[in-house]
Amino acid sequence: MRLSGIALSMLTVLALLSAPPAVAHGPAPETPAVGAVRVEPFSMVGVSWRGGGTPDAEIRTRSADGWSGWTHLHPLTDGPSAAAAEATGVRGTELLWVGPSDAAQLRTTGPVPAGLDLVLIDPGTRPADRAKAPAAAGAARVAARTRAKPDRAPRPRIYARSDWGADEGLRNGSVRYTNRLRQVHVHHTATGNGYSRKDVPALIRGMYRYHTQTLGWFDLGYNFLVDRFGRVWEGRSGGPSKLVQGAHTLGFNRRSVGIAVIGSHDDNRASDRSLLMVARLAAWKLDRYGRRATGTVVVGSDGSDKYRPRQRVRLPVIDGHRDTNDTACPGDRIYRRLGEIRRVAQRRINRF
Repeated sequence: MRLSGIALSMLTVLALLSAPPAVAHGPAPETPAVGAVRVEPFSMVGVSWRGGGTPDAEIRTRSADGWSGWTHLHPLTDGPSAAAAEATGVRGTELLWVGPSDAAQLRTTGPVPAGLDLVLIDPGTRPADRAKAPAAAGAARVAARTRAKPDRAPRPRIYARSDWGADEGLRNGSVRYTNRLRQVHVHHTATGNGYSRKDVPALIRGMYRYHTQTLGWFDLGYNFLVDRFGRVWEGRSGGPSKLVQGAHTLGFNRRSVGIAVIGSHDDNRASDRSLLMVARLAAWKLDRYGRRATGTVVVGSDGSDKYRPRQRVRLPVIDGHRDTNDTACPGDRIYRRLGEIRRVAQRRINRF
């Protein structure tokens, strides 16, 4: 058992133990290897490993209602560029929100990468999480700044890191800023959709712990997150008005902003309110730096799984994660609506 310097009640990283293979039903090319059941309170789960290869992994969890079915864990394609200071070589799956649970079991098919770990995260709860809307002083300051800048697309209300309960002691290193903004990359977090308003702060805290303590990144990878209720949350530290380099789009983090819709949207529809807020947030950032939301731009890759280092590629100013990496992100149900997001953002820019 490995605690990675964090209290057991908050984050547990568990090394997998081998177990007898499961009984196969019908012909199959391989029999899944099923890990031993692990018992520990948690509400988010993922898998991490080092080196090459990607595990074909499935997880099931136990709640008060009993055991869930098996759910496939998708590889995480967010992250810092390979040459970035925060790149540690640790890889992982998307982090899945499962709600209050007390046991988990992992099964894999095919080769298992070195150092495969099951990650169980309990982000805890706070009284403030249950508030209908966090009453932050930062939100009031945002409204004041919005009224003071009528010549630009206004800044939407953004809940601060303190609103979701960021433990600033978990950050590794320091903020890195960029000198220009050329793109907005749209993501989904693939954490699942069964969350309530009060779950959102804990969900973000869990992602923050996973990104910093498991994967070793400086901070939460996304610059901003938008929940299904249409609330915008500050992600990575450094100031939402500044050009903070994130760790959201491997090979294309420089001179860009990453906005993630909290949820899984391959087959599940994203709420109109969440996509409207993505458009408003993109309009605010792009208008400050003279970019057209409906335009395209030629950018250089720092090396991704889709474009080699220094390769020049023309992409939309507002694109989907799959445009830069070999991933399904931001899910078909958001990707199909990117044209709508671009048009709404540009209309907002044109009004100011």
